[in-house]
Amino acid sequence: MRVIDMDWERVCFASWPVNPRLVERSLPDSVDADTYDGQAYLSVVPFLMGRVRPRHAPRRVGLDFAELNLRTYVEHDGDPGIYFYNLDADDPVGIALARRLFSLPYYRADTRVERVPDDGTRFESTRTHGGVPQCAFAATYRPTETPARPDSGSLTEWLVERYRFYTEGRSRLWYGEVEHPPWEVADAEIAFDDNDLFAANGFDHPAGDPHVAYSPGVPVTAHHLRPA
Repeated sequence: MRVIDMDWERVCFASWPVNPRLVERSLPDSVDADTYDGQAYLSVVPFLMGRVRPRHAPRRVGLDFAELNLRTYVEHDGDPGIYFYNLDADDPVGIALARRLFSLPYYRADTRVERVPDDGTRFESTRTHGGVPQCAFAATYRPTETPARPDSGSLTEWLVERYRFYTEGRSRLWYGEVEHPPWEVADAEIAFDDNDLFAANGFDHPAGDPHVAYSPGVPVTAHHLRPA
């Protein structure tokens, strides 16, 4: 059943290849790390959530807030998806709604997002949620070309074209599905001033530069959770 409509806007995917064993030990037992050319990936994804509202409610009543997540890529019984380690956001109502409906690890944060020259986005976040590791993030990102559909079979397509997430709750594994048009993405650049996401989730910072992609966004409909 479709329950939430929203827009994902000014989305950056900064993705590092990592040893699959590092990811496997952080996952629920029934979920496996998905790999591309033998590598698992961890992605830092800052973006804006726009007009988050109940299904078919008018857009004007929707919530707008910034979100920052760390994710990896998984499969369960052959079905690919995303597994979230954290989702930091600055709207208490949105956080409460997401925790209740989707059993996702949403945490409160103070965020500041602004447009900067050359179609750039400045994104800053400081976690304020109690009882979890603190996390600060600050980065500027921008596209370096015109967005378009990613090439079939490319790493970018593998990273972004995911329509299911997995989560744990009430002592079992669940999945949620999302609907949206295919992503149009561009190669992009990102400059980090602060990034505690890996340390806050028990990972060493991956070596090397990330694979970076940017999308102006997509309209999204989210379904309720189902047992996996």
